[in-house]
Amino acid sequence: MELLEANETDIVLMGSPPEALDLESEPFMENPLVVVAPPSHPLESQQPIPLERLAEQTFVMREAGSGTRLALERFFNDRGLVLRGGMQMTRNEAIKQAVRAGMGLGVVSRHTIELELETGRLLVLDVEGFPIQRQWYMVYRRGKRLSPAATAFHDFVLAQAKQISESPI
Repeated sequence: MELLEANETDIVLMGSPPEALDLESEPFMENPLVVVAPPSHPLESQQPIPLERLAEQTFVMREAGSGTRLALERFFNDRGLVLRGGMQMTRNEAIKQAVRAGMGLGVVSRHTIELELETGRLLVLDVEGFPIQRQWYMVYRRGKRLSPAATAFHDFVLAQAKQISESPI
């Protein structure tokens, strides 16, 4: 955000654009958040998993203020449930590794776990109310004239998002 505000970067891809800055926020792709677990997790066999059972679990979570964490906290609060947070991580890769190690469940974008699902390192739990549907945004300063490289990147992201959206996950 500091780089955008200081006009030191052209485009940022994010899940929750801030409203305080004078920015253009262009949605370009859905961002489904799913609950992930290691393959041996006891909830694997339950389908669908009631939210009350999910609330009994410990979660490896993103840092305070992240869009994923805010969406998860809102999801639990809206249903009158308490979210049991364990470890806190700043990267999806760290969350995936902690979940694989059995340190708790995680909530990540479905788009970040393709390899783990293919190799059987993680599984997506079938939980009532999930996935939480969010949106990816391309964000840049309002009125900024994008360089040819930034314009090419913008167009590339839109083309790739269309291709990803049309392919089965």
